[in-house]
Amino acid sequence: MNKQNYLINWLFLLTISILPLSGYAERKSWTLQECVEYALAHNIQLKKTSINRQSAKEDVLQSRAALLPSLNASTSQNVYYRPFVESGQSTVANGYVQSSIDKVYYNGTYSINANWTVWNGNRNKNTIKLNELTEQIAELDSATTARSIEEQITQLYVQILYNKETIAINEQSLATSRMNEERGKTMVEVGQMSKADLAQLTAQRALDEYNIVAAESNVKNYLFQLKQLLELTGEEDFDIVTPSATDAQALEAIPSLSEVYSQALEHRPEIQSARLAIQSSDINMDIARAGNKPTVGLSAGVGTNTTSMSDRAWGTQLKSNLDASVGATVSFPLLDNRQTKTAINKARLQQESSILDLQEKEKQLYATLEGYWIDAVTNQSKFKAAQVATASEATSYELLSEQFRLGLKNIIELMTGKNNLVTAQQNELQSKYMTILNIYMLKFYCN
Repeated sequence: MNKQNYLINWLFLLTISILPLSGYAERKSWTLQECVEYALAHNIQLKKTSINRQSAKEDVLQSRAALLPSLNASTSQNVYYRPFVESGQSTVANGYVQSSIDKVYYNGTYSINANWTVWNGNRNKNTIKLNELTEQIAELDSATTARSIEEQITQLYVQILYNKETIAINEQSLATSRMNEERGKTMVEVGQMSKADLAQLTAQRALDEYNIVAAESNVKNYLFQLKQLLELTGEEDFDIVTPSATDAQALEAIPSLSEVYSQALEHRPEIQSARLAIQSSDINMDIARAGNKPTVGLSAGVGTNTTSMSDRAWGTQLKSNLDASVGATVSFPLLDNRQTKTAINKARLQQESSILDLQEKEKQLYATLEGYWIDAVTNQSKFKAAQVATASEATSYELLSEQFRLGLKNIIELMTGKNNLVTAQQNELQSKYMTILNIYMLKFYCN
């Protein structure tokens, strides 16, 4: 969770002051770092993984305590009623023999007992090791969730930036379309253009307006998704800081796939978690095998009792009836209805499954990195080509506009040139942002 340097310090973050988390909700514009920090502190899914981690820690404490003796004190007070008693207690008083029968009486017992499992095939110690690994796995799972949230936030953030720049391009295109439409109206008035050609210019202007609305809708949709990740539910305005991305950032050297994968295998929490799962299965195997080993235990106790059937004082009874005991128990498993063998076989199967899980996660990791790497290389090449295409289309459209003004080009040629320019600008913009995103995703996976 602390390995987010490339995300936080990446190209989109300019020198912007960071406000305390408590002030985020009142802000209208968020930086990428603020989004990540706030999500890590408030995301519900991440909070659930934190609870799982705390629960695993409690299991560790419990298993350690199992190494110590147990001690308990108990007492019982019982009242008895015997309605058909035929003999009772006889006493001599004033020369006469008197008999009394106690139909109702009580007994009281008091005891303190201690038990200690000295050895049970190292089951207790292995349980401690297993729970410690489980705690580490829970922590890594929490880190995996955090990294996934960071990745989603980054992708949404870039999509918002890209669509915002798309709006800017469409606004420029709209301004040109309005200028051409006004020029067309003037040309219609002087008889240099037909109303049919003017209608095409008007349709082009309307299409640019539609494209702006569509891009704005995309921005709102991505902002909504980002708010969901940040667990923001209010109706207050929400937006992100819009720093500029330079061409040099998109032309940065792309890390080699083999180097990125090698480092990711060492740092990614999901890979570390899968490796610990294999160790856990080994310990489960040892715990299962303990079922074939004897168990040695010690016990000790002290107790006393009282009864109303005795004419001695309560304190005297406690003292005279006091007894203490110490014992040792050794049990040997002989026949357990195949429980131990089943446990061993299931532990072995779990071990095989854990190994396959690691292989699967390594394969998924490589596929993810290869996808980012291919996209980075492809989009960087597209960006270089798009730069040339945009410059060429811009020059071509300037010439077309001048020739159209002079009556040397028709409306179809003018609109085609304008559409080609807008397409080239959008291709350049998209390839630029996708290159930047994929390069820094590769770096993100290295840490």
